Order: sequence, then structure tokens, then C-alpha cells
Amino acid sequence: MNSDLISYYQSKIAGSSSHVNRYETLINKFSILRLIVIAVGIFFFYQSLKLEAFWLPVLVFFVVIIVFSFLVRKQNFFEKKRNYFKDLSAVYLNENDSIERRANIYNDGSAWEDDMHPYTSDLDIFGKGSLFELLNRCATSLGNAKLAEWLKTRSGVDVLRERQTAVEELASKQDWKHSFQAVLLFSKHSKVDQVEQLFQYLRTASNSGSGFIRFYVKWATWIFILFAGLAWFFPVFIILLIAMGISNLFVMQAYLSLVMKTDSLIGKMSQILGHFSEAIHAISAAKWTSSLCMELSSELSSDDQGKLPEQIRRLSVLIKQLSLGLSNIGPVLNFIMPWNVIQFFAIEDWKKGNKVNLEGAFDVIASFEALISLSSLRNNYPDWVVPQIVEKENYTLTARSIGHPLIPAEFRVANDYSLENELKIDIITGSNMAGKSTFLRTLGINTVLALSGAPVCAEKMQLSPMLIFSYMRIRDSLNENTSTFKAELDRLQSLLEILDKEENVYFLIDEMLRGTNSVDKYLGSKAVIEKLISRKAVGIIATHDLQIAELEQKYPEYIRNFYFDIEIEGSEMKFDYKIKEGECKTFNASLLLKRLGIEV
Repeated sequence: MNSDLISYYQSKIAGSSSHVNRYETLINKFSILRLIVIAVGIFFFYQSLKLEAFWLPVLVFFVVIIVFSFLVRKQNFFEKKRNYFKDLSAVYLNENDSIERRANIYNDGSAWEDDMHPYTSDLDIFGKGSLFELLNRCATSLGNAKLAEWLKTRSGVDVLRERQTAVEELASKQDWKHSFQAVLLFSKHSKVDQVEQLFQYLRTASNSGSGFIRFYVKWATWIFILFAGLAWFFPVFIILLIAMGISNLFVMQAYLSLVMKTDSLIGKMSQILGHFSEAIHAISAAKWTSSLCMELSSELSSDDQGKLPEQIRRLSVLIKQLSLGLSNIGPVLNFIMPWNVIQFFAIEDWKKGNKVNLEGAFDVIASFEALISLSSLRNNYPDWVVPQIVEKENYTLTARSIGHPLIPAEFRVANDYSLENELKIDIITGSNMAGKSTFLRTLGINTVLALSGAPVCAEKMQLSPMLIFSYMRIRDSLNENTSTFKAELDRLQSLLEILDKEENVYFLIDEMLRGTNSVDKYLGSKAVIEKLISRKAVGIIATHDLQIAELEQKYPEYIRNFYFDIEIEGSEMKFDYKIKEGECKTFNASLLLKRLGIEV
């Protein structure tokens, strides 16, 4: 465990918490000030009614409204800052916990668990305790989907190199990326996919209103102001002022159902859009050097509508103003002007005239979330390495001190492995619990990391682009009337089919044909291996069957033997979990059974 990192995150948590306390104090002070303004305003308004100056109550009323509105805006600003620092503190606390306890507040990717996928189930890519849970820092549904896609599909060499460079840049911008996470953290708690809901609303037809209503809405506010100014000097205009206010209320009532419908659809999105606007602005305002980050940032500029963050911020403000007109002070606002109708038409115009590809903008946010997720490994595990992606004629997969990323460092045993521009099938034999399966998963999961653009748990790693196919966890199914052996045959068939369809498939097989007798198991395994050799397939097969290791004598140019063994001292077994060249000579099944009281 890196004590320097823990200290760094704890200092950040303390700093964020102090900001939260500061803004809490300011919020409480301004709440009291608002009450004082209301009380003082009521007092002076009542006193002004006793005087003959008819304009004085109006003046008092407007002064109170202006001062009160100012205090509300300031308090809202303080609440926004407090919430930001609360979320920032949560982000830092999560990073701290991810190192100390391997805990993570973000999605664990269970939605993408798929037993039929070539490797995600066997290699623990998704679900509880998975690779996705370890590295995920995506708050939005789009970000989660983007990261999942990167982990379950392979990309081209150029794409991977661009991601690696972007990950390195983001790892060097820790303050920026943690702030970005804090801005979007709200989305993690949402039970509804607000982005998709917004897109559905924006795709509906716009309501332009009649020409007369548009004309009225455009000039009603100015006419009210004109009458208010004239009433200051000519009391008779007070009647016209009141009549104008009543007219505004009638217009508001005529459009109330449409206003209410719009508010029900997007009324709660004002704050959400504000967060997304901040996220987009953060991306646009940052100075990028990696080609991928620069390319993504450049996609956020719009054509004739100005900067995209400003557009989204404007929609956020319009929605907030619409909701304000439906609040307790709504009658006052709608008396002065047809407030609700003005905001409704402004939102409809925004929807109608918006030419920016919002889906593309949110895809950029998702890409940054996924890149930040990959960069979290670079920051939290500085001893991990960026793998070298090479393009060679045959397969390359070499690693020095490669370990399983989901095993804590204090329990992890690292190994070396080398396959350099070759076509080989490696047979691994060994005792029970000696580390064969873990080694296969270690190579597989680190390859998935490397081919997503992430750092890997190794001192050094070099590999060519490949598609992992695993055959490890074979499950029978009562619902599908599938036996273990039938499930194994189905998996083998999937392997042969994917070898036909895809290039550079690298297979990981752990004890094939375990659901049949020992004779058929050996004969079947031998036939499968010879079939794989004829297809020039490459991969690793772990087995307890020593006869399989003898195939190296028949195919010395294609098969290599490795093993994991144990040391037995009396009745004790010592595991070193280190891979060695050759065949295993030490087995422990009899000793393990003896521990259960079963003599062999």
C-alpha cells in the first residue's frame, strides 16, 4: 500500500471538508438575512400604507424583491459550491478507499456480465469484485457503457496508442480530473437516465404559438413597465397597470397545461444540465497535448450557436426560470409579465433552433469518463507499467513480473512469461491450488487492460493486438437442460468458430473436458490440441493430465511445457506460485484428501 498516496488523498479530503464547512456557515447566515429582509420589508410596507405617497408601497415592494432575490442568488451560489466540495470530498474518499479496501462507489458493471462472451465471465471483467469495479470512475450511464465497450471489444493499434497517451496526460492532471468527477458525481445517484430523457424531449415537435400570442408576449413586459412609470406621475395609470397584470395572468392560464407538461418532462433537469455544461466547459477550457484529448475537445465547438457549454447553460437557465414561475412567487412574476409563457416559448425556440449534436457532446463526456477511469490505475498504482503495443507477423505476449490486478499487492505473486513473434501452444501442468488457473487469468486480464489502453500490473509488458478467448468456468444449466460436458462442447465449438471468423485469437483453456472419464478426457484433449495446431492457433492449456505434456515430444516446434509445483515437508505443503519450464513431478491430491480423513 502506498502511504504517500493515502496521505495525499487524506489531505485532499480534509481540504474539501473545510470548504464544505465554510459554505455551510455562509448558507446559514444568508438564511437568517433573508428572514430579516422579509420582516423589515413587511414592516416598512405596512408603514408606507399609512402615508399619502401612493408610490411608496410600490417602491418598498420592489426594493424588498430586489434585495431578497440577491440574497437567494448568493445563497444558491453558496449551496452549489458546498455541494461541489461535498462531491469532491466523496471523490477523494473513494480514491482513498479504493487503495485501502479495494472499495468503489461507482457501478461494478454487473449489467454487462455475459457467460457467452469470449472472455469477460472467466476473467472477472464485470460484476462484484471485478476489473470494472476496480477501475470504473464513470458517473453517467453513457460513460459506463463506453468503458464497458472498451473492455469487451478490441481496438486498433493507433487507437490504443492514442488512448495510452491520453491516459498519461489525464494521470498528470489529477486536480482537473477529480474536479471533473465531482461535477458529474450527481449522475451516479440518479435512478433515471436523464440524458436519454432529455433527448426524447428534444426530438418532439416544437410549439411556436400563434402570431398574436407571440406579439403579446414580446411586448407585454415593456407595456407593464411603461404603465408603472406613468403611474409614478399619474395615479390613473394604476388602473391600467392592474389591468395589464390581470391580462398577463389570463395568458399564463391559457398556456398552463403546456407549461405544466414541459415542466414535468424537463423541470428537474436544470441542475443536471448545469453540471453537464460545467463538464463540457472544463473539457473545452483545458489545455491538451495528447491527440485524443485535443480531438475530443474540438468536437465540443458548435457552428452558428456559439459555444456548446453556453447553449446548455442557457437551456438550464430557461428550465430553472420556468420552474420559478410555478413556485410560490410565480403569481407575482406572472402578474408583472407573462413569465411562464415567455420561458415556455424560449425553451421551444431553443429546441427548434438548436443545431448542435448534443448526443455527440455527451459521447465526448463519456469518453473522458472512460479515460479518467483508465488513468486512475496509473495514479493509484504507480508501479504498474504502460504496455508496449507492437505489430508483428505472429503473436507477441511478453511480460516481466506480471501479477493479477485484483489480488492485493501483499498477496500477489508475479511471474515472467515470453511469447515473442511465435506460434506456440503452452501446456501448463501442476498440483492442485499451485497457481495454474490464476496465472491464466493473470495473463488474460492484463491483456484486456492493455488492449483497452490502460496500464497493466507488471514491470514490463509487450504484446501484439489479439482477441482473448477463455475456456475456464464451465457451468451446467438445469433451465437449459445443459450438462457440464455439453457446456464444454459448446465452448469448444465457440472457440473453433471464433478461430474461423477472427484473426489473432489467443486462447486460455483451464482443464478441458473435465465432465467425462479420464480415458475420453485424454483422447479428447489430445484431439482438440492437434486440431488447434492444425489451425495454427496460439494459447495456453492448463491441465492435471501429464500425458498431455508428452505432446511436446510429438510437436516440439509448436508445444512448450511449463509447470507449477509445491514443496512437501512432512504433512505441510509450501506453494511458491512461480511458473517453471518443464513438466510437473509433484502432486498433492492424496495429501489434501488425507487432511479430510480420507486415506488414499
